[in-house]
Amino acid sequence: MAESEEELKSLLMKVKEESEKVGLKLNIQKTKIMATGPTTSWEIDAETVETVSDFIFGGSKITADGDCSHEIKRCLLLGSKVMTNLDSILKSRDITLPTKV
Repeated sequence: MAESEEELKSLLMKVKEESEKVGLKLNIQKTKIMATGPTTSWEIDAETVETVSDFIFGGSKITADGDCSHEIKRCLLLGSKVMTNLDSILKSRDITLPTKV
């Protein structure tokens, strides 16, 4: 994360340089950037870096416009899916109440 486009470019180049020192290569096809404001297209070693409007970071959906309604819906759907998967266990008469809790 960076405060400005120049700072982000500097950080990305630093990651690339430090990775190369230990024999790793930065895969530009897998590298993506997201900005909250207007961005210009980026190129590193004549390869264009993809710009995205949202991504999953630390299990949460981050969007360029800061809208969290998608994240709330995603969490509710995940919770609903888990409860659906647990339904047969919670309704089972073969499993005791202390085990369920």
